Amino acid sequence: MSRIGKLPIPLPQGVTIEVKDHTVFVKGPLGELSQDIDPDITVGIKDGQVIVSRPTDQKRHKAMHGLYRSLINNMVEGVSRGFEIQLELVGVGFRAESKGQQLEMNLGYSHDIVFELPQEIKVETKTERRSNPIVTLKSHDKQLLGHVAAKIRSLRKPEPYKGKGIRFVGEQIRRKAGKAASV
Repeated sequence: MSRIGKLPIPLPQGVTIEVKDHTVFVKGPLGELSQDIDPDITVGIKDGQVIVSRPTDQKRHKAMHGLYRSLINNMVEGVSRGFEIQLELVGVGFRAESKGQQLEMNLGYSHDIVFELPQEIKVETKTERRSNPIVTLKSHDKQLLGHVAAKIRSLRKPEPYKGKGIRFVGEQIRRKAGKAASV
Protein backbone atom coordinates (compact mmCIF):
# COMPACT_ATOMS: atom_id res chain seq x y z
CA MET A 1 0.00 0.00 0.00
CA SER A 2 1.13 3.55 -0.70
CA ARG A 3 2.77 5.13 2.33
CA ILE A 4 1.25 8.51 1.60
CA GLY A 5 -2.05 7.23 0.18
CA LYS A 6 -2.98 5.12 3.19
CA LEU A 7 -2.78 8.02 5.66
CA PRO A 8 -6.20 9.40 6.58
CA ILE A 9 -6.81 13.15 6.17
CA PRO A 10 -8.27 14.74 9.33
CA LEU A 11 -11.02 17.32 8.69
CA PRO A 12 -10.56 20.51 10.75
CA GLN A 13 -13.51 22.35 12.28
CA GLY A 14 -15.57 24.22 9.68
CA VAL A 15 -14.34 22.22 6.66
CA THR A 16 -16.83 20.15 4.67
CA ILE A 17 -16.03 17.69 1.88
CA GLU A 18 -18.36 16.31 -0.74
CA VAL A 19 -17.77 13.75 -3.53
CA LYS A 20 -19.97 13.91 -6.67
CA ASP A 21 -19.33 12.20 -10.02
CA HIS A 22 -15.58 11.71 -9.51
CA THR A 23 -15.12 15.30 -8.33
CA VAL A 24 -14.17 16.26 -4.78
CA PHE A 25 -15.52 19.57 -3.44
CA VAL A 26 -13.95 21.08 -0.30
CA LYS A 27 -15.45 24.12 1.45
CA GLY A 28 -13.93 25.99 4.37
CA PRO A 29 -13.59 29.40 5.97
CA LEU A 30 -11.08 30.66 3.35
CA GLY A 31 -12.95 29.49 0.24
CA GLU A 32 -13.85 26.43 -1.76
CA LEU A 33 -11.92 24.18 -4.14
CA SER A 34 -12.71 21.25 -6.42
CA GLN A 35 -10.60 18.50 -7.96
CA ASP A 36 -11.49 15.85 -10.55
CA ILE A 37 -10.25 12.39 -9.59
CA ASP A 38 -9.76 9.19 -11.56
CA PRO A 39 -12.82 6.89 -11.57
CA ASP A 40 -10.72 4.00 -10.19
CA ILE A 41 -9.83 5.87 -6.98
CA THR A 42 -12.50 6.00 -4.28
CA VAL A 43 -12.79 8.77 -1.70
CA GLY A 44 -14.78 8.16 1.49
CA ILE A 45 -15.49 10.08 4.70
CA LYS A 46 -15.43 8.14 7.97
CA ASP A 47 -15.30 9.47 11.56
CA GLY A 48 -14.32 13.00 10.50
CA GLN A 49 -11.49 11.73 8.31
CA VAL A 50 -11.11 11.41 4.55
CA ILE A 51 -9.88 8.02 3.33
CA VAL A 52 -8.55 7.50 -0.21
CA SER A 53 -8.38 3.92 -1.49
CA ARG A 54 -7.46 2.11 -4.70
CA PRO A 55 -8.82 -1.10 -6.26
CA THR A 56 -5.60 -2.98 -7.15
CA ASP A 57 -1.83 -2.88 -6.69
CA GLN A 58 -1.13 -1.90 -10.28
CA LYS A 59 1.67 0.63 -10.66
CA ARG A 60 -0.78 3.18 -12.13
CA HIS A 61 -3.20 2.78 -9.22
CA LYS A 62 -0.38 3.08 -6.67
CA ALA A 63 0.82 6.32 -8.27
CA MET A 64 -2.66 7.86 -8.37
CA HIS A 65 -3.42 6.75 -4.80
CA GLY A 66 -0.70 8.93 -3.28
CA LEU A 67 -1.27 11.75 -5.77
CA TYR A 68 -4.97 12.21 -5.04
CA ARG A 69 -4.45 11.87 -1.29
CA SER A 70 -1.88 14.70 -1.44
CA LEU A 71 -4.10 16.88 -3.63
CA ILE A 72 -7.09 16.45 -1.31
CA ASN A 73 -4.90 17.10 1.75
CA ASN A 74 -3.62 20.33 0.15
CA MET A 75 -7.21 21.39 -0.57
CA VAL A 76 -8.29 20.74 3.05
CA GLU A 77 -5.25 22.57 4.41
CA GLY A 78 -5.75 25.46 1.96
CA VAL A 79 -9.39 26.18 2.83
CA SER A 80 -8.68 25.93 6.57
CA ARG A 81 -5.27 27.66 6.98
CA GLY A 82 -4.16 28.86 3.55
CA PHE A 83 -0.71 28.95 1.96
CA GLU A 84 1.95 31.66 1.70
CA ILE A 85 5.02 32.10 -0.51
CA GLN A 86 7.59 34.87 -0.10
CA LEU A 87 9.79 36.10 -2.94
CA GLU A 88 12.87 38.25 -2.44
CA LEU A 89 14.11 40.71 -5.08
CA VAL A 90 17.92 40.77 -4.92
CA GLY A 91 19.63 43.50 -6.91
CA VAL A 92 20.52 47.19 -6.83
CA GLY A 93 17.46 49.29 -7.60
CA PHE A 94 15.06 46.34 -7.71
CA ARG A 95 11.68 47.32 -6.28
CA ALA A 96 8.14 45.97 -6.04
CA GLU A 97 4.84 47.69 -5.38
CA SER A 98 1.34 46.21 -5.17
CA LYS A 99 -1.68 48.09 -6.49
CA GLY A 100 -4.79 45.97 -5.93
CA GLN A 101 -4.40 42.83 -8.04
CA GLN A 102 -1.39 44.22 -9.92
CA LEU A 103 2.24 43.78 -8.94
CA GLU A 104 4.50 46.47 -10.40
CA MET A 105 8.22 45.61 -10.40
CA ASN A 106 11.41 47.31 -11.51
CA LEU A 107 13.90 44.50 -12.20
CA GLY A 108 16.73 46.33 -13.91
CA TYR A 109 15.19 46.31 -17.39
CA SER A 110 14.48 49.48 -19.37
CA HIS A 111 10.81 49.29 -18.38
CA ASP A 112 8.71 48.40 -15.35
CA ILE A 113 6.93 45.05 -15.37
CA VAL A 114 3.26 44.98 -14.38
CA PHE A 115 2.08 41.50 -13.39
CA GLU A 116 -1.69 40.90 -13.18
CA LEU A 117 -2.59 38.47 -10.37
CA PRO A 118 -5.64 36.16 -10.25
CA GLN A 119 -8.47 37.09 -7.85
CA GLU A 120 -7.71 34.10 -5.56
CA ILE A 121 -4.26 35.47 -4.69
CA LYS A 122 -3.60 38.29 -2.22
CA VAL A 123 -0.31 40.18 -2.53
CA GLU A 124 1.69 42.28 -0.08
CA THR A 125 4.99 44.04 -0.66
CA LYS A 126 7.43 45.10 2.01
CA THR A 127 10.37 47.39 1.35
CA GLU A 128 12.65 48.47 4.17
CA ARG A 129 15.81 50.51 3.96
CA ARG A 130 18.99 48.50 3.54
CA SER A 131 17.14 45.25 2.82
CA ASN A 132 15.77 43.53 -0.26
CA PRO A 133 12.10 44.02 -1.18
CA ILE A 134 9.89 41.07 -0.16
CA VAL A 135 6.75 40.07 -2.10
CA THR A 136 4.31 37.90 -0.10
CA LEU A 137 1.68 35.90 -1.99
CA LYS A 138 -1.21 34.29 -0.07
CA SER A 139 -3.96 31.98 -1.33
CA HIS A 140 -6.06 28.95 -0.44
CA ASP A 141 -5.14 27.20 -3.73
CA LYS A 142 -1.64 25.71 -3.47
CA GLN A 143 -1.37 24.78 -7.16
CA LEU A 144 -2.30 28.24 -8.38
CA LEU A 145 -0.05 29.91 -5.81
CA GLY A 146 2.98 27.85 -6.86
CA HIS A 147 2.29 28.50 -10.53
CA VAL A 148 2.03 32.28 -10.06
CA ALA A 149 5.16 32.37 -7.86
CA ALA A 150 7.12 30.43 -10.50
CA LYS A 151 5.89 32.84 -13.21
CA ILE A 152 7.03 35.87 -11.19
CA ARG A 153 10.41 34.20 -10.48
CA SER A 154 10.88 33.49 -14.21
CA LEU A 155 10.79 37.25 -14.96
CA ARG A 156 14.34 37.53 -13.57
CA LYS A 157 15.86 34.21 -12.44
CA PRO A 158 18.76 34.42 -9.97
CA GLU A 159 22.04 34.45 -11.85
CA PRO A 160 24.95 32.36 -10.49
CA TYR A 161 27.68 35.02 -10.32
CA LYS A 162 26.26 37.82 -8.18
CA GLY A 163 22.99 36.16 -7.16
CA LYS A 164 20.86 38.99 -8.60
CA GLY A 165 17.26 38.19 -9.47
CA ILE A 166 14.02 37.01 -7.88
CA ARG A 167 14.31 34.09 -5.48
CA PHE A 168 12.20 32.38 -2.88
CA VAL A 169 12.99 33.43 0.70
CA GLY A 170 15.43 30.86 2.08
CA GLU A 171 16.39 29.48 -1.34
CA GLN A 172 20.07 28.60 -1.76
CA ILE A 173 21.58 29.72 -5.08
CA ARG A 174 24.56 27.81 -6.46
CA ARG A 175 27.23 30.43 -6.93
CA LYS A 176 30.03 30.25 -9.45
CA ALA A 177 33.50 31.73 -9.13
CA GLY A 178 34.06 34.77 -11.31
CA LYS A 179 36.89 35.38 -13.70
CA ALA A 180 40.30 34.75 -12.08
CA ALA A 181 42.42 37.89 -12.00
CA SER A 182 45.81 37.56 -13.65
CA VAL A 183 48.79 38.95 -11.78
